[in-house]
Amino acid sequence: MTQYKTTGAMVMALLMWLMLSSAVQARGGLPEFTELVAENGDAVVNISTKSKPSENTAGGPLPSLPPGMEMPEGTPFDDFFRRFFGDPSQPRAPMPSSLGSGFVLSSDGFILTNHHVIKDADEIIVRFSDRTELVAELLGSDERSDVALLKVDAEGMNLKAVKLGDSNDLKVGEWVLAIGSPFGFDYSATAGIVSALGRSLPSDSYVPFIQTDVAINPGNSGGPLFNLDGEVIGINSQIYSRTGGFMGVSFAIPVDTVMNVVEQIKDKGYVSRGWLGVVIQDVTRELAESFGLSKPRGALVSRVVAGSPAEKAGFEAGDVILKFDDRNVDASSDLPPIVGRTEIGKKSKAEIIRNNKKMTISVTVEELPEDEQIASGSGPKISQFYDNRLAMEVTDLSAEQRAELGPNQSGVTVRKIESGPAVEAGIAPGDIILSINNEKITDAKQFIELAKKLPTNKAIPVLVQRSGASQFLALKIPE
Repeated sequence: MTQYKTTGAMVMALLMWLMLSSAVQARGGLPEFTELVAENGDAVVNISTKSKPSENTAGGPLPSLPPGMEMPEGTPFDDFFRRFFGDPSQPRAPMPSSLGSGFVLSSDGFILTNHHVIKDADEIIVRFSDRTELVAELLGSDERSDVALLKVDAEGMNLKAVKLGDSNDLKVGEWVLAIGSPFGFDYSATAGIVSALGRSLPSDSYVPFIQTDVAINPGNSGGPLFNLDGEVIGINSQIYSRTGGFMGVSFAIPVDTVMNVVEQIKDKGYVSRGWLGVVIQDVTRELAESFGLSKPRGALVSRVVAGSPAEKAGFEAGDVILKFDDRNVDASSDLPPIVGRTEIGKKSKAEIIRNNKKMTISVTVEELPEDEQIASGSGPKISQFYDNRLAMEVTDLSAEQRAELGPNQSGVTVRKIESGPAVEAGIAPGDIILSINNEKITDAKQFIELAKKLPTNKAIPVLVQRSGASQFLALKIPE
């Protein structure tokens, strides 16, 4: 009986294995990367740079003897001091300062890599798979997208170039492969899947990053990210790490963004982007309720830059941008890449929600300036008031605060706050309240009058400025 049970269990296990094997075969099994690497490895390059030594770096001038301690030539210690302190008559050679990856864009010698790989380089050396090394010319570089275009003299080299894919066709969960030089280990291949699309990072709001779990480490920067068809769909650029090493989250610049930069560099030698001139934030569930939205979506305007296209078009703080140029804005991170790729001078339409009503605004997109200039102004005498329902004291803005905000902006400063609805909303001492319930604040007296009329048990939008950044908070006053 025991024998029968054991045999039956083995048969069942065998049947389950066969069924699982068939299912895996039906799905094609795990991906095979050997052909992809063999066909594209030669198009990947190693990039190193040299920079002139600096006195403030380890690669700077060698230390010299103190005055009065020079050793006469020919003394027994002359050779020792020259080895240790160096020969001051001989200039030091430039030192390698960066190591990264790149790939051949076309057989005539155009090569792509990251801006941060070649930043501040005096000489850029490209090493190919056959160990040939060539000095590259930097044709152009864009810090905002972290893309750099190089050119080498490829005459007689018969360079292998990559095939370009379409990053718009990417889907979360599909397999991707990276080839690069992590820690200087040339032509290392690592694989993973697309974890998310359209990621926005704090320092790179104009790039909708591809997030993957492909192992990326120092030296992979600038290398290609392939799909299973052997097409480049991104440039590996950054990792998220608390240790400095790979932690399962890496980011690549979509190839569509890259090629837009490349075309501009080739055509005019620099990169320009569209500019709207608004500071935006995400719409939370509470804020969605306060603006009459059925769910959190869109980009909430927390500030309009003085003199910007947005101000000229009539945008206001509190507007929620739902569409721009007929493209949906589901999250605030969607807007900068859309506006950035809009043609300069184009008249675009933005669909917004204002005071719970949908409307359309026409705006002419201008070129993104290097630095946004905010005008200054002055204000009236300071006064202060206390509101019992909100449990906080507010004061008029100081002259310095008004100068920082600009001539078209006003508000009140939160001087003191106690436990209550304002604290629960996240308002803190030192915050500048610019508007409440979509009403612009002019001074402390007007703020108190508005506060008395605020409805209860309803989410109310409050626009505050903290440490130079504006954001909306949702305030709810209990009965």
